[in-house]
Amino acid sequence: GNMVEWCLPQDIDLEGVEFKSMASGSHKIQSDFIYFRKGLCFGLACFANMPVESELERGARMKSVGILSPSYTLLYRYMHFLENQVRHQLEMPGHYSHLEAFYDDKKGVLPDSKGSPSSQQPVHWLPSIHRYMYPEMKITHPAGCMSQFIKFFGEQILVLWKFALLRKRILIFSPPPVGVVCYRVYCCCCLANVSLPGLGGTVPESKPFFYVNVADIEMLETEVSYVACTTEKIFEQKRDLYDVYVDNQNVKTHHEHLQPLLKINNADKEKYRRLNDQRQMLMYSQEVGEDCSSCEEDLFILFFMEQNNRIFQTLMEVSASQDKTLTADHARGMGLDPQGDRSFLMDLLEVYGIDVMLVIDNPCCT
Repeated sequence: GNMVEWCLPQDIDLEGVEFKSMASGSHKIQSDFIYFRKGLCFGLACFANMPVESELERGARMKSVGILSPSYTLLYRYMHFLENQVRHQLEMPGHYSHLEAFYDDKKGVLPDSKGSPSSQQPVHWLPSIHRYMYPEMKITHPAGCMSQFIKFFGEQILVLWKFALLRKRILIFSPPPVGVVCYRVYCCCCLANVSLPGLGGTVPESKPFFYVNVADIEMLETEVSYVACTTEKIFEQKRDLYDVYVDNQNVKTHHEHLQPLLKINNADKEKYRRLNDQRQMLMYSQEVGEDCSSCEEDLFILFFMEQNNRIFQTLMEVSASQDKTLTADHARGMGLDPQGDRSFLMDLLEVYGIDVMLVIDNPCCT
């Protein structure tokens, strides 16, 4: 099995991290990177696999080198260092001087490992509308992760958007490599960003858990809302752990009342067309040689944030009105399909505790 070979500080609780930092099934690939969550901290590890002529190691040496931080937003900056270090550890096992120097240089920004969890600042992933303040997670090759997310899921991102906004437990399955799937977790969380003040004080936080495995089952049983990915097919059978299961581009749910949300309606198609039109305009307007991946990331995040703000602004205005009646015209004004999005709207009102009367099709009080 996996084991922790070396760590600093030595008194830190790393139980289970040996399985989080090396995805199940990684022995089949040469290299990977992996984001994960450990308690209040987030981790990034780089994995590499090297053939060796050793019976003891059964012909292969596999290692991961990782770091833990209270926030995941800047971990990507150390990807190159970790990739170099895991290669170094494969070729020269037991030489930790570079890792010691790295820890000594960075440890000032980490909370005291002896500090009680309650004394630490809570980890917030919800970005501000200010473009420089949202989490920067750039993919490791030129195209941005948002662009890949849109290309991979196509219109299905509108289905994921609804589930993310409803704070459902979303589990994404994929065989290794898992690095790019961790980016899908991040993108999924970005779909639910809202920048309106005073919204959702009682709404569960949607947490990016990144990579999870069977050792995380006990923890996941207590979560009411999360987005995570796994390489372990066994999770599909554990239906009490998730609401939405994503297998490659296939999004499914075993909850009957959520089934209508899987259907792409005309309003979804219109939103997807607008998103693509905006992306095309952005690409045409780029100057030659200018890096556009960050601009596309801005566009993606702002597109969904503005969509979400419009929905909640309307719902809050209707709930503050005298008759509290939400009509088909309101739904269309929010960019929703009055019939196709009826069950989505009803769930939204319930999850966010908004007091509104829905009069689309049959009058229904929520």
